[in-house]
Amino acid sequence: MSNLPYHEQIDRNNVLHLRQLIQALPPFCSQFFRGIEPRTSSRTRIAYAFDLKVFFEFLIQEHPAFYKQDLRQIKLEQLDELRSVDIEEYMEYLKYRFNEKNQEIINKERGIMRKICSLKSFYNYFFRLEELKTNPPALVQLPKIHDKEIIRLDIDEVALLLDAVEQGEHLTEKQKSYHAKTKIRDLALLTLLLGTGIRVSECIGLNIQDIDFKNGGIQIHRKGGKEVTVYFGTEVEYALKDYLEQRKSIVPELGHEDAFFLSLQNKRISVRSVENLVKKYARTVTPLKRITPHKLRSTYGTNLYRETGDIYLVADVLGHSDVNTTKKHYAAMEDERRRSARNVVRLREE
Repeated sequence: MSNLPYHEQIDRNNVLHLRQLIQALPPFCSQFFRGIEPRTSSRTRIAYAFDLKVFFEFLIQEHPAFYKQDLRQIKLEQLDELRSVDIEEYMEYLKYRFNEKNQEIINKERGIMRKICSLKSFYNYFFRLEELKTNPPALVQLPKIHDKEIIRLDIDEVALLLDAVEQGEHLTEKQKSYHAKTKIRDLALLTLLLGTGIRVSECIGLNIQDIDFKNGGIQIHRKGGKEVTVYFGTEVEYALKDYLEQRKSIVPELGHEDAFFLSLQNKRISVRSVENLVKKYARTVTPLKRITPHKLRSTYGTNLYRETGDIYLVADVLGHSDVNTTKKHYAAMEDERRRSARNVVRLREE
């Protein structure tokens, strides 16, 4: 397993996890997951498995026809008994529910949307195969999603953030003791995120051999397994080379020899660790903004669009399969550009 590339290790672990999750679901669910396997990622299928378990738990807790039935004993044909009103009741149930440990779980509109979309995919699959005669989720209107405020760093905040990483000011005494050991790594990592817009999963998956300093590019694996080259500028190059020099003196743990970014335990750095270090430094610069690695990606996209005005280029560099996703995130920039055009055309000479 240790010889597998990082993204293949993750996929392998996800597949094994999914097998465990499927064992807790009604047997007919196995057919569904086999059917969608060619066109979905392992992470997506895991999310579907969690969502379907919540749905079946709702049925045995709340629906008279399924009440207190063993979850594994539910039959596919029983789902034909459900009507659209049952799916609407499920949406209401999702807002506030309790898990096995009697902990309250609150789902906002996006969480409800995801679970209903999972259920729609499930019903569509069996309806298309004519193994279900009805498709009640198809008749239900999805909850209205309110646009979230797009949070990103301003230009001056980007510089302040990188300064904070270099200088370590405003950190706690405990954080400063670690800062001396991780400063070069943290600067390289944040510079890479801010200078390329790659996802945090793509960043931690980087191996030493994935970086091509000659052509100024890194080889990464996008969502869905697509392998692409993302190019970086001189600021990113210098930061990566500085860290690479330090990296050469570190002896990695077995199985982590190829990883570019290492933790203090000399293992491949995790997503959670990157999230924590971004939060740690960003809090000293802009305490009112909740900055995450994804917000650094939004910051890069904004800056690239501001400089080029090419939404298709931004979509391509960020790896968006649909340019409308990009347009949605940078609509505010479009309005700013439209306003800036108001005085460009002169009707009469002054």
